[in-house]
Amino acid sequence: MTVIQHKPVNPIAHLSAEDIETLGKELDAIRDRVLAERGASDAAYIRKVIKTQRTLEMGSRAVLLFSLFPPAWVVGTAGLTVAKILENMEIGHNILHGQYDFMRDPKIHSTTWEWDHVSPADQWKHSHNQLHHTYTNVLGKDNDLGYGIMRVDEDQKWYPMHLGQPLWNFVNACFFEYGIAAYDLELGRNLRKGRHKTPEFRARLRAVGRKIRRQVLKDYVIHPLLSGPSFLTTLAATFTANLLRNLWSHSVIMCGHFPNGVETFSKTSIEGETRGEWYLRQMLGSANISGSRLMHIMTGNLSFQIEHHLFPDLPSKRYQEIAPQVRALFDRYGLTYTTGPLPKQVASAWWKVIRLSLPNRETAPPATDEPPARVLATSGV
Repeated sequence: MTVIQHKPVNPIAHLSAEDIETLGKELDAIRDRVLAERGASDAAYIRKVIKTQRTLEMGSRAVLLFSLFPPAWVVGTAGLTVAKILENMEIGHNILHGQYDFMRDPKIHSTTWEWDHVSPADQWKHSHNQLHHTYTNVLGKDNDLGYGIMRVDEDQKWYPMHLGQPLWNFVNACFFEYGIAAYDLELGRNLRKGRHKTPEFRARLRAVGRKIRRQVLKDYVIHPLLSGPSFLTTLAATFTANLLRNLWSHSVIMCGHFPNGVETFSKTSIEGETRGEWYLRQMLGSANISGSRLMHIMTGNLSFQIEHHLFPDLPSKRYQEIAPQVRALFDRYGLTYTTGPLPKQVASAWWKVIRLSLPNRETAPPATDEPPARVLATSGV
């Protein structure tokens, strides 16, 4: 297994190939136990969350009909923000991962669910489920690493354009759902390679356009019009709710992939990768957020990003339950379980964005776009 490593201590040098495969079997056992127990309580949980979210959204939109009155604007905006966060994080993200497909409910299924987001569900599932979770933190393969617009590792070649990455990361955070739609389209890569004129790309682009029109019509035309004299204040409330939802989602994703302690990997890391090595890459390439149960729900349980990357198809509410078992494996195998409170993790991730916008401080051999592979384990790992 190869990983881009800048720490003086090799985090997995003490592990043999046999250790890593044994670790993989122990993680498989945890997954199998949850799959065997999965059932009515998980189904009841997601149905309760959906009902709560829809009630909150409808109630908040009703309050915003009177948003000319400042108290109504504040209450309605706050409620709509929470409803949108719940829909994207704990409901949409997790249903689209197939976590509740076992219910065989056609209304709550990864093949039929469409979320409150400008990125069409089928395109997001391809870029996120198939690409990101397969190539977690592999430079040049996982576009979630910097979303294709940022330098995220010292071994990536620095260009003057990287000086602006703190600014465009902030802009991306504010309009995150649109950034995700462009990311799902692989817009930059397709434009550079001239693929934007292909029938396949045009069909995907039209699908995104239709989804954006539906979202804009719902949020910025129909609901404000129903508010009558409160049109402008309802419009402002909806924009604010979407902005806050985007900032929150972006922060949660940053905390799971960018803080100090999270490793990145070279392309060669996936050549001949075993099940145990895949698990180990998820463990080293993810970070958690500590906090209350409410905070975990509001993050879609992505506060347990390590557990989610290990088991993306398990019901999200199970992550908190299995986290102690996973952490015990980290301890037993001498690995660092990267976690911390939200403010600390956000600050750490943003500091990395700012630091890597500048050239490397140390004199080093000329960097290339393909980072050098550094072998971190012996015994053939």
